[in-house]
Amino acid sequence: MKNLKNTNGHQQNLNHNSTVPVPSIDLNMALEAREVEEGQKIAAFEATNINHTNETHHNSAPKIWQYLKRHWPVASQPIALVIIFLLSWGIASSLFPGQVYANSTLMRIIFLFIGAQASGYLVSFAGLPDMLGMIGFGVLYKNIGVGYFDGYEKLEAVLREMALVNIMLLAGLGLDLDALRRLFGIIMRLTLIPTIAEVAIITVCVYYLLNFPWLWGVLLGFIVTAISPNVVVSILLNLKEERLGLNKGIHTVIIAVTSCNDVIAIFLFGVVLGIAFSTGNLTHQLLQGPVGIVMGCVFGALSGLVVLKFPSDKSKYANGLRFTTIVLSGALSVMGSKYLGYPSAGALGCISASFVAGTGWRRHKKRNAAFATEVESYLDLLWKFLKPVSFSLIGKEVDFKVLDGNIVLYGMVALIAGVVFRLVSGYLSFCGGNMNSKEKAYITLSGFPKATVQAALGPVALDLARAQKVDDATYSLANSVLVISVLAIISTAPLGALLMTKLAPKWLKKGNSDENET
Repeated sequence: MKNLKNTNGHQQNLNHNSTVPVPSIDLNMALEAREVEEGQKIAAFEATNINHTNETHHNSAPKIWQYLKRHWPVASQPIALVIIFLLSWGIASSLFPGQVYANSTLMRIIFLFIGAQASGYLVSFAGLPDMLGMIGFGVLYKNIGVGYFDGYEKLEAVLREMALVNIMLLAGLGLDLDALRRLFGIIMRLTLIPTIAEVAIITVCVYYLLNFPWLWGVLLGFIVTAISPNVVVSILLNLKEERLGLNKGIHTVIIAVTSCNDVIAIFLFGVVLGIAFSTGNLTHQLLQGPVGIVMGCVFGALSGLVVLKFPSDKSKYANGLRFTTIVLSGALSVMGSKYLGYPSAGALGCISASFVAGTGWRRHKKRNAAFATEVESYLDLLWKFLKPVSFSLIGKEVDFKVLDGNIVLYGMVALIAGVVFRLVSGYLSFCGGNMNSKEKAYITLSGFPKATVQAALGPVALDLARAQKVDDATYSLANSVLVISVLAIISTAPLGALLMTKLAPKWLKKGNSDENET
């Protein structure tokens, strides 16, 4: 028992000793803690001095430097384009030493695109759409006498077509299948009713004001009624970045109406042109539109499935290969359809290809959240280069020399009447749905800009008149058609782009994606 007590006492002494601090260890720990605290104070003091120095240096820097530093992410893009141009010019000078000089045709083409890019950039500082500066520079370029590219007409045509391919592929990716199903009735009404109204009023106006035959009035009406996909889709891309109008399928309706309107206008223009000049078989002319639509849809759907399945999602270079395949498919659709004599199939094939591929990618994304494709980003980057090409070439079609005072005056009256009837009939075409009045008005307004199709179809009748050596009366009619087509570009493309850009924040709501219409 005594031994047990001694043992317990010894254990208590041990426990008591274990809680007694060892002086040397506690002293070291205290010194280390003090050193850490002092180190933290010194570090904080130095950081404060560094921040103060940086702020002082920033405040003392020139304002232009502060501005450039703040806007460098945006400002660096045009600088990169200039660098790319200089590199390209150096390569071209090495390959074609006798053709790449300041006043050569090739350099005038390049200067057109560079000037358009710079003009668009300057105009954007004023809060206006950059395409206004690009179109304006093209108009100026043509009318000071340097916009004539003799010997390079084929290159000019290819550049136009590639810009159309780019914008149509982006348009197809912006279509939503569910929204198309829900809004099919609205899309058809907005395509047919305003088109018929505009063509009818223009035909009547030019018949009474300019003594056009009824057939030629209808021909002009189908040229003017076509909506410019380049202008409209380009603005929608900007709105998409700002998340404006993504609810209720608004983007899908605008893109679908623009595409359907252009297909109908181009098809019926070809039919009326064939009747007016008695070229080709009338049955062939009548079948050209429906056959072209089927060709475009079938080729586009097959191309979209190919892009969707090849290469595999796990391939290292899947995005680059998909981008290359879909661009080449679109180019073949536009250029091949024109070669086969069915031009209406081209743009429709582009839209169908990207629509099928985009729908498949969105479904894949729902099944696998990790799935991602950068094809749309690549197309956006390509559009940065082709945008000044597209709009400067549109502006270059405006030649003030062909404008006649009498035709300009009465032609403007006809255009204004046609646009008013289009807008009113388009707004009244809405039935059902849950869009408010401002959203309906904005969709209707998207049918206002005219540019791309007018630039392409305006000279066709005049070229055909020259080729067939027709009488003076027919030649005069064809020239008047060209003049009024030019007027349509001048009066509607800049104003339409400006209205769509400025009214979007006021009339459209912000949203994350196309929401179901409930």
